[in-house]
Amino acid sequence: IPAFGPALPEIVLAIAALGLVLLGAIKGDGAKKLIDTIAVAALVIAGLLLMEGTGRVSTFNDAFVVDGFARFMKGLTLIGSIAAILLSSRFLVEEKLARFEYTILILLSTIGMMMMCSANELISLYLGVELQSLALYVVAAFHRDNVKSSEAGLKYFVLGALSSGMLLYGMSLVYGFTGSVTFPTIAKAVA
Repeated sequence: IPAFGPALPEIVLAIAALGLVLLGAIKGDGAKKLIDTIAVAALVIAGLLLMEGTGRVSTFNDAFVVDGFARFMKGLTLIGSIAAILLSSRFLVEEKLARFEYTILILLSTIGMMMMCSANELISLYLGVELQSLALYVVAAFHRDNVKSSEAGLKYFVLGALSSGMLLYGMSLVYGFTGSVTFPTIAKAVA
């Protein structure tokens, strides 16, 4: 059984996102401010949990690593997500786009970005990339009544699908040449 401690900030954000989906489904778009507040609080709690540890810790058979650099990058990601939620709230109200899904999509994208920061193998990196980009496809097309927004979302989706396929093909080639998907083993094989 893996130790979940190193992944606790991501787990907290995932639980918060699932809870906010339920809250939004029950209360509707009228709970947008409450959902924003809870989301920002969850991001702050994740940041506090992130600062708890020191040194290098890993879990999930060394696929998920948290070290000083990962903590720094995750901290920047959390700050950027908090800024995105707070700075977009007035714009969404002005454009009549204030729906609760936006904040949840930002949270899910943040989880993917944080997974990428801690990835220590190609598979966990790919999971982070997909979780981050799938949420952002919807954010790109969030203004459903705007043709440019729909076009941007569709173009981003097609580009993401193409690049995802190429990334998987490249990862399979790297695995074929090195015999491993972990970054340290790939680095040894390249050296």
